[in-house]
Amino acid sequence: MENQTFDVAVVGHFAIDTIRLPSRPKPFVGLGGSVTYVSFVTKRLEGTVSVISKVGRDFPEAYMWLLREEGIDVSNVVKLEKEGTTRFDLEYSKDLSERTLKLESKAAPISLSNLPKSLQAKAVHIAPIAGEVSYEVVERLKGCAEVLSLDPQGLLRRFDKKTGKVSSSSSFDKRLFSLVNIYKSSLEEITALTSESDIDAAIKAIHDFGVKTVIVTLGSQGAVLSVEKTVYNIPPCSSRVYVDPTGAGDAFMGGFLTEYIRQKDSFWCACVGAAAASLVIEGIGPTFFGEKEEIYQRARSVYEKEIKP
Repeated sequence: MENQTFDVAVVGHFAIDTIRLPSRPKPFVGLGGSVTYVSFVTKRLEGTVSVISKVGRDFPEAYMWLLREEGIDVSNVVKLEKEGTTRFDLEYSKDLSERTLKLESKAAPISLSNLPKSLQAKAVHIAPIAGEVSYEVVERLKGCAEVLSLDPQGLLRRFDKKTGKVSSSSSFDKRLFSLVNIYKSSLEEITALTSESDIDAAIKAIHDFGVKTVIVTLGSQGAVLSVEKTVYNIPPCSSRVYVDPTGAGDAFMGGFLTEYIRQKDSFWCACVGAAAASLVIEGIGPTFFGEKEEIYQRARSVYEKEIKP
C-alpha cells in the first residue's frame, strides 16, 4: 500500500472504552476512540481509510482483526509492547444527555517518526482524544492531503492526576487553525475554546482564525454548519431507538468528510453526517453503523425536507 491514496486518513488514538449506561446492569467494554467511528462510517460509504495511531500491549488482537475485516488500513498503527492503550470510563446520566468521563490510562503521543513517509489522502482528519497530537505532527500532515479537518476535543481535555476525571480547558495552540480547512466540535468545546457563550459568536471566532468550514454538533438538537459564514441548521435524523450517544459526533464527521471529498455540497455532506450519527446511537459502542443505502436514505429525508420552499 506504499503508493495508495486514501480517501480519508484519521489520526488519533484508538481506545478501550468502558461505557456505563443507565439501561444496562453491566458496563460495556469495547473498542473506542474517534478514529474508530470515523473510519467505520467512511467504510460504510465505500471510502478507503487509513488510521495513524498507537495502542498498548493490552489492545486485543480481536480488535485489530475486526478493523482489518472492515477494510480499514491499520499498517500505521504502532503497538507499544511496554505501555498500555488509552482507556476511558464513560458514565451516562439517566436521560443520556450528560456523561462523566475518566481517563484510566494514556498511550504515548503520536510523533513525527510515526508518520508514514508516503501517506497521501484526499482528507486528513485530526481526532485526538487525550492530547496525543502536536502542532508539528499536524503541520507535517498538512502536506499529505488537500483537506485537513480537526476535532480538538482531545486537545481541550484536562485530566485530574488523582481521579482521571476530565474537564474542559481553553488552553489550545491557536497556530493549528492556520492549517485547518474544517473544524468540528461540540457546543461545550467550542465555547470553552473561544470563551464565547453564544454559538454564533463562537463560530465567528473560529472563522476569524481563517477556518473556512465550522461544524458544531448539538446532540439530539442536530448540528450547525457554517461555510464561509453562511449558516445552516442541520436537524437531527430520527433514530429507531436511542441506546448510546458515544461516537455520534465522530460518525457525523465520517459521513461529512467522505461526501465532502466527492465534491458534494456541504449541506448534503452534513445531512449524511447526521444520518450516520442517527444510526450509530442505535447500538452500544461501535457496533451498529447501518448500511450505505440506509445512511443515504436518512440523509435524503433531511436534505429534501430542508431544501423545499
